[in-house]
Amino acid sequence: MSEKFQAVVIGGGPGGYVCAIRLAQLGLKTACIESRGSLGGTCLNVGCIPSKSLLNLSEEFHKVKNLSNKGIEIGEVKLNLEKMMKSKDKAVTILTKGVEFLLKKNKVTYFKGHGSFKSKNQILIKDDKNNETIIESEKTVIATGSVPVSLPGIDIDEKVIVSSTGALKLEKVPNKMVVVGGGYIGLEMGSVWSRLGSEVQVVEFLDHITPGMDKEISSEFMKILKKQGIKFNMQNKVETIQKNNNGAVVSTVDKDGNKNNFECDVVLISVGRKPNTDGLNLDAVGIDLDERKRIKTDKTFKTNVENIFAIGDVISGPMLAHKAEDEGIAVAENIAGQSGHVNYDTIPGVVYTTPEVASIGKTEEQLKELNQKYKVGKFSFMANSRAKAIDDAEGFVKILADEQTDKVLGAHIIGPHAGELIAEIGVAMEFGASSEDIARTCHAHPTFSEAVKEAALSVDKRAIHS
Repeated sequence: MSEKFQAVVIGGGPGGYVCAIRLAQLGLKTACIESRGSLGGTCLNVGCIPSKSLLNLSEEFHKVKNLSNKGIEIGEVKLNLEKMMKSKDKAVTILTKGVEFLLKKNKVTYFKGHGSFKSKNQILIKDDKNNETIIESEKTVIATGSVPVSLPGIDIDEKVIVSSTGALKLEKVPNKMVVVGGGYIGLEMGSVWSRLGSEVQVVEFLDHITPGMDKEISSEFMKILKKQGIKFNMQNKVETIQKNNNGAVVSTVDKDGNKNNFECDVVLISVGRKPNTDGLNLDAVGIDLDERKRIKTDKTFKTNVENIFAIGDVISGPMLAHKAEDEGIAVAENIAGQSGHVNYDTIPGVVYTTPEVASIGKTEEQLKELNQKYKVGKFSFMANSRAKAIDDAEGFVKILADEQTDKVLGAHIIGPHAGELIAEIGVAMEFGASSEDIARTCHAHPTFSEAVKEAALSVDKRAIHS
């Protein structure tokens, strides 16, 4: 007889394992299926966590190399890439084992293998030795995440032509790297290898980087990255990538029809991701997909098959780990008869470069498109005492508030610790706060967070330090 579960989660990434834990907390007999062999999904294994480790380590390397400019003499600084990669891998291992412990602690049954639908209530699990197990599920949540996409006719080999996965485990620093795509992931990985010594060229089809970000922030971001030595080739379309004995040649054509060739050791393809639904046998249960092959769901994350749900990167919305986590908790609560909910207006996005970039809520461009009248408050980190004291004062805080009610509609930060600072705005927006509420909240001195307060004051043109 097949083992029976009240709930089964296919996928052990940030959305999947969080969902499984919450289901178990709510008293359901729960199983979680993961094919990778370790929990945490793309984020923990080949995404958020290893990339943040390398971003931090490469930034530390850059800082130490330049400490003599600030009166700290330490001699020659050398890079040991092998040790750096081991440090990154250690962080990943500790965290993935930690997630496995959490499943065990919450009495979630963990299956290592590839899950697919045999019927709407039966899941077939095939392990790495092709052993098959069938389990029965009253409710099933699909949380299989996403995978990188390439360009037409270009095969990723993870050696010369790499995705973000390959860029996280290069065995030597490339002399020259071309990053195809000016989004979050490409700029983060480009920053890592630039700081470690690569000459980095970014090729972007659009006329701006970080599509969807507030344009003023995006423009400032590109200026700062240029100062750091990253070169940008905007409005260039990649036509071919040809591998050779030295690496590869990326051939592009710009908006005026001019052809350009970029020779490099490594090409990072960073043009987006797509839902990871292959091999789930969705046709067997008749699950509907949209035009982008995402699983269609209603507001409760239910698919057109009433006992099957989906969350995270396989459904619409930003492909972010924290968005998947919130959906995992919400769908678990819905399955348990509660009222799970995700506020998509307050999901932050962060780019973990130096400086960091963080956004939440509406951009100016979106507000203009909606014909919504708004006020803007801005404050530069150049006038923030903490930022100046540690010589980390690039960037600014920008707050958008409703012209009539002063309710905060969005915020955009480029500067030190932007990813942490944006959380204050998130809490404010969840409670429907005004910029006045933030401005009248006492912020410790000297802190980076004072820049948020001053930006809120600036909404009504009463900033003190600018």
